[in-house]
Amino acid sequence: MADVSVKRPMITHVIFDMDGLLLDTERFYTEVQEKILARFNKTFDWSLKAKMMGMKAIEAARVFVEETGISDSLSAEDFLVERESMLQSMFPTSELMPGASRLIEHLHAKGVPICLATGSHRQHFELKTQRHGELFKLMHHIVLGDDPEVKKGKPAPDVFLAAARRFEVGPVDSKKILVFEDAPAGAQAAKNAGMNVVMVPDPRLGQLPPCYSRPSSELLIGFQPK
Repeated sequence: MADVSVKRPMITHVIFDMDGLLLDTERFYTEVQEKILARFNKTFDWSLKAKMMGMKAIEAARVFVEETGISDSLSAEDFLVERESMLQSMFPTSELMPGASRLIEHLHAKGVPICLATGSHRQHFELKTQRHGELFKLMHHIVLGDDPEVKKGKPAPDVFLAAARRFEVGPVDSKKILVFEDAPAGAQAAKNAGMNVVMVPDPRLGQLPPCYSRPSSELLIGFQPK
């Protein structure tokens, strides 16, 4: 009988998300959004955060005001303006997530092409990474949320497909790409792009669908270079 087993393509390229995966920035968004909701005597929980993570800012803002029932009092646009005023002073203090630098430096040293695909726009990216410039220079390229090729935010695959097109060898077969993500919307975006996904979620996200049952946030910490 013929061997009908299907060999998985070898992974040749790696794409990283940024917020909550490489940089400990999700806590800033949580803190600010808790403050805004407190004015309306409402609380911000992780089920709502899970829906917002990875999206473009305006898309996440619409989810925020609609899901919390404050859209009549605060528009998505006004929410972003208010949030922005607080985030501007927080982002420059961003710290790397434990294990992030070790993994990136290892892959770079081994000659594995790596890049960044994030929903953050350029101004936020520059604020968040200003203390970690040397590490992010190891990325072959960086695709941001306000890139002209990124028409829709995660869970649409736009940002990952744009990232795949910009490697030195040209468009890379999605099946040969491994994506590291921390957000459900980001993981779904990678799957929608036809890529392999390792999800490194914050444990507070709670129960995830079986298809996202991947190593926890301990994965980066426990990574042992070989």
